[in-house]
Amino acid sequence: MTPTQLEKLIESIAAELYSRMTSSGFSGRPEYFVMDDRISQDCTGECQGDCTVKAHKIIACGADRISTCSGKSCIDQGIAHLIDHTLLKPDATEDQIRKLCEEARTYQFASVCVNAGWVKLCSQLLKDSCVKVATVVGFPLGATLPSVKAFEARQAICLGADEVDMVMNVGALKSRHYWLVEEDMAGVVDVCHRYGAITKVIIETSLLNDEEKTKACTLAKAARADFVKTSTGFSGGGATAKDVELMRRAVGPDIGVKASGGVRTFEEAREMVEAGATRIGASASVKIVEGSRHTPEMKVHA
Repeated sequence: MTPTQLEKLIESIAAELYSRMTSSGFSGRPEYFVMDDRISQDCTGECQGDCTVKAHKIIACGADRISTCSGKSCIDQGIAHLIDHTLLKPDATEDQIRKLCEEARTYQFASVCVNAGWVKLCSQLLKDSCVKVATVVGFPLGATLPSVKAFEARQAICLGADEVDMVMNVGALKSRHYWLVEEDMAGVVDVCHRYGAITKVIIETSLLNDEEKTKACTLAKAARADFVKTSTGFSGGGATAKDVELMRRAVGPDIGVKASGGVRTFEEAREMVEAGATRIGASASVKIVEGSRHTPEMKVHA
């Protein structure tokens, strides 16, 4: 389908939706439709990615997101929607956080992942977008008390966090204190689920052998976590396809697997998804999605 044909199809669908909604008394955001006469008469139909008037028209009909491209240089939105755009450096500045949020809006990333001190700002900057705000607790060592992690999670959610990435107590797992590990995870999961937030458990794969990785995943599943996550990126290692495959086998199909740490290119992200990842944590997010241009669209796991 050519860009012109795509635009005509969008216009047709929007018109039909609007007609049905207005005939049933819908009074959404009609101001967007009044703007139609401002579209240039010499429009070629190839500007759907830049035309805010047309974008607003589709949104007014009920769309949450619009994905478009022109020509052959389309960004793979499948991978963009899997990325947690991350900035967790201790010296991150407000300007850098603002840029992070702006990039997340532009590329429609799944979330921004920031330290808790920036959650409120990110929540304000992204309040009218589809981008979620994720934060970290017990970060980066995982050695704080379970009650402290639960408190951190609750405070972050109150400030606007939609997702919480908690670090598992690695030392307790390696000591085979499994009851403590599960209690630690469950405390954060319970808080998050009570307030409607998603929980990801970071197991820090670079510090574990395969048996420990499998055990950590089964404990996270027992604690009702929504995701297991490979790494903090602060312990000398990151995500590998082998670890993602192992984690996917351990948790089965019903829990998310987040590959985080060291994923810097589209090819690396593709490898993680093919291994079973359903979310990617990356600071090189823009580079990753820009690298998807002129490549076959990625098949994303449900």
